[in-house]
Amino acid sequence: MSSVPPPPAVSVVGIGADGWDGLPETSRQVLREAEVLIGGDRQLWLAPTDVCLGARVTWPHNLRESVPGLIAAHEGRRIAVLASGDPMFYGIGRTLAETIGADRIRVLPHPSSVSYACARLTWPLEDVETVTLVGRPLASLTAALHDGRRLLVLSATRHTPGQVAELLRERGYGGSRMRVLEQLGGPYERVVDGTADTWDDDERLDALNVVAIDCVRAPDALRLGAVPGLPDEAYEHDGQLTKRYVRAATLAALAPAPGELLWDVGGGSGSIGIEWMRAHRTCRAIAVEKHPERAERIARNMVSLGVPKLRIVVGPAPDSLAGLPVPDAIFIGGGLTAPGLLDACWAALPPGGRLVANTVTLESEALLAEWYGRHGGELVRLAVAQAVPVGGFTGWRQAMPVTQWSVTKKAKGSAEA
Repeated sequence: MSSVPPPPAVSVVGIGADGWDGLPETSRQVLREAEVLIGGDRQLWLAPTDVCLGARVTWPHNLRESVPGLIAAHEGRRIAVLASGDPMFYGIGRTLAETIGADRIRVLPHPSSVSYACARLTWPLEDVETVTLVGRPLASLTAALHDGRRLLVLSATRHTPGQVAELLRERGYGGSRMRVLEQLGGPYERVVDGTADTWDDDERLDALNVVAIDCVRAPDALRLGAVPGLPDEAYEHDGQLTKRYVRAATLAALAPAPGELLWDVGGGSGSIGIEWMRAHRTCRAIAVEKHPERAERIARNMVSLGVPKLRIVVGPAPDSLAGLPVPDAIFIGGGLTAPGLLDACWAALPPGGRLVANTVTLESEALLAEWYGRHGGELVRLAVAQAVPVGGFTGWRQAMPVTQWSVTKKAKGSAEA
């Protein structure tokens, strides 16, 4: 006979701007019975002291690191955590599940600010992309900008809408309509309407706000698509750039999937790592570049193209690879003949991981042919020619052909391991 599992140690109660009046009876009962109430100042203020009698504890600044100790300090007591809206939507619910265990929490959600915003705007929720700027760089918004798209931005402060407007202007989206929805679901709900071109940072805005954007790209603004192969002019570079068509073929061979990690070895301008991360918001990449000035250029490119979380390691490979997290894929764009580089990359790659290497030199091509003979995979030559004026006519200008080796590492004991 199976035993009855113990009740969850923590109840996580979502609460909105409508406060106590907007809570269902189940949530109210949990808060009335709680011996300890934990939350931010605003959430705790929304729980009336005459009916919620538990001791009140405010989250410390180092929230994630403090959660296990804080919960343990009140072990054996009825604990209720107050959260804004839906605790599992960019909220404390995820942190609690990851730090103390999903089986130890019970979540009682409230409608999220995004649900309220879509209801007010009559936007289908499933067609809207949400970007949070709470604890995240402003540049995170850039990758979501596409003409005609509808975005909802979760603001960090009352100044966020002004910062969003400035970014939209810089990226050629100044004509986009912006609506700031404040205190959604509460008695002081308000909508402020305008465009990015005319927006100024209004000190009267409430800190609790969501920014709705109808994206409009200016005709002369650089168009950035949603698939690999961005225009070369999207990058700042010194010539060390995997060109557009080869880049698209390289990303196709690397085959990024959600949550995966790429090592971009010999980062150059960072284009492979950047477009890997643009493939999905959970994709991660580390660019390894030995030249400090190029590493600085990668940092500028990653911000301008909306992937500010790209990690940059400055130093020569293979030495700089030591201690890095295990990759799902590795791209080698330079330095193939450096002693031990291919060996170090191959050793770091787990079974099922992919390796792609590009070269234009005969010496590196011979090395790739040797590794292809040992481990299999695909060895291809990519040749691109562009039409250029030839006097009064048009002819083809051939770029240097690129030899590319791509391979998936087999488990030990297989023929190609």
